[in-house]
Amino acid sequence: MRALRLWPWLAAIASGYFCAACFAPFSQTWLCWIALTPLLAAVWFSGENSTRRWLRDLLLGYVAGLVFFWTVFFWLRTVTVPGWVLVGFYMAIYFAAWSWLCGRLRPREMLPEPVIGSERETASPPNPPSPWTGSAVASESLPNPSPWLRSTKNLSLAFLLASAWVTQEMLRSLVLTGWGWNSLGSALHGQIAMIQITEFTGVAGLSFIVAFTNVIALATVRRLVLEIHARPIRPHYDLTLTMVALVGLMAYGLHALQIHQPAKKLRVAAIQANIPREHKFDREFAQTIFDQFTRLSEIAVRPESPPDLVIWPESSMPGPVLQDAESNQFVMEFSASIKTDLLLGTIQVEGDRVYNAALLVSDAGEQVQIYRKVHLVPFGEYVPGRRAFPLLARIVGDQVPDDFAFGTEHTVFHLTEEKAHIAPLICFEDTIGDLTRQFVLGGANLLANVTNDGWFLRSAGSQQHLDNAVFRCVETRRPMVRAANTGVTCFISEFGRITQRLMDDTGSQFTEGVLISEVAIPTGGELTFYTRHGELFAKGCVGVTVMTLLACSIQIVRRKRSREATPQIS
Repeated sequence: MRALRLWPWLAAIASGYFCAACFAPFSQTWLCWIALTPLLAAVWFSGENSTRRWLRDLLLGYVAGLVFFWTVFFWLRTVTVPGWVLVGFYMAIYFAAWSWLCGRLRPREMLPEPVIGSERETASPPNPPSPWTGSAVASESLPNPSPWLRSTKNLSLAFLLASAWVTQEMLRSLVLTGWGWNSLGSALHGQIAMIQITEFTGVAGLSFIVAFTNVIALATVRRLVLEIHARPIRPHYDLTLTMVALVGLMAYGLHALQIHQPAKKLRVAAIQANIPREHKFDREFAQTIFDQFTRLSEIAVRPESPPDLVIWPESSMPGPVLQDAESNQFVMEFSASIKTDLLLGTIQVEGDRVYNAALLVSDAGEQVQIYRKVHLVPFGEYVPGRRAFPLLARIVGDQVPDDFAFGTEHTVFHLTEEKAHIAPLICFEDTIGDLTRQFVLGGANLLANVTNDGWFLRSAGSQQHLDNAVFRCVETRRPMVRAANTGVTCFISEFGRITQRLMDDTGSQFTEGVLISEVAIPTGGELTFYTRHGELFAKGCVGVTVMTLLACSIQIVRRKRSREATPQIS
């Protein structure tokens, strides 16, 4: 009996773990199609006698969220344990809000009105109610058949809850500048045909269809149980339409993979120095760092096949290149010696402001283009509300002693002779679709990410970073080259396919090396629907959710007034 009482909470925990298992290091993508069903079952089929069922629904979602975020972001412990704990406590709120709405939209199964004096009024039910069959028997002869038996009801329920799921993911990516990693749709990063739809909808479209499928899957099981007990099984149009939609997405993806834009070749060399995080900004290791980049870059710039572009990762130099004399001298002299464009990440200091920046050094150091990072990582590059809530700064401690300043312009870099126009994405910026499209609108035809995931050691953080980044290529139909300090350094096609990845002989990405390839740069300048309109699909889902919440609020008010108007029998 105790296990029966605990099953809803165990189901919520299971949903959290199933969602986390969809992502690295577990990478069980198939679980995303059923990951939410245990939580939904707990919300819909338990707590009938609870006096505050809405609170129970909130707590079930919060538990699922805690388990998910603490598991999937476990690698944050390599940087800050308090930050990892706080991230879970904060982000679980979004799961809880969705779970609460699931409870508000719970299909109501009503008993038929008794006939006074009939045998039905006095007879006891033949079988006690269960969590699956409920208290209402679905039958052709009953005036109030279960709503689960109607395909239209199930489809509308799935539509509303999938829209709400996209809404909570969008809010998570925006509030406090946002951190939208590991949305449910991004679990499909390896399903190349399926993800092609993101050129219209962004990742939100994938999250919608995954959440929609979870609701229909549970509704189908519920419906089958009712039909087996009380009526013949009839066609399930809700399940059929869902399967047709999935097949349609796959068919479109296979078609899209056959379409190739006019393109030209650009030879790019990405350098991965694999410098330990404790050596990065230590002056004692400055010369070692210079020697390492020189040795690796010289491999890339051989006279017989020189690259058009050499890329070094984020914060590659021990000091700010434009302010530190030693780092400046090394970069400018090296640029002059290789006679090719050099893109690198560095720190830039301007007065009392410090920026995380990227530089494109051309013409033997005579021309320098600068991009200042627009989207900073909360609790990584700045502490939200540092002055208003000083406790947060004390919890983060030495990890973020001072805040970086926000850049304001989406600067597109232009290679020598206009060989390419580059979107210089820094660190986590390649995981943000709406930011990346701003560079493409500005003329970028190549996405270049410089990052330093060495802060997370050999954890799953760098792989999750890559898995979230591949969608930028599909959304914009632009290829990407990534230069990381410790991995993952790779090349990604405009279809989101990883064409080359830097690994050692054992298959590990945590190594030093050089990755050289010819990248197909589109020349037509065509813009995808997503590039032109951004998160239009997600905004539509937000609109649907707002209308749903308004309807729920009106319903709550009416029920409250109805209870107040009902005379109390003493």
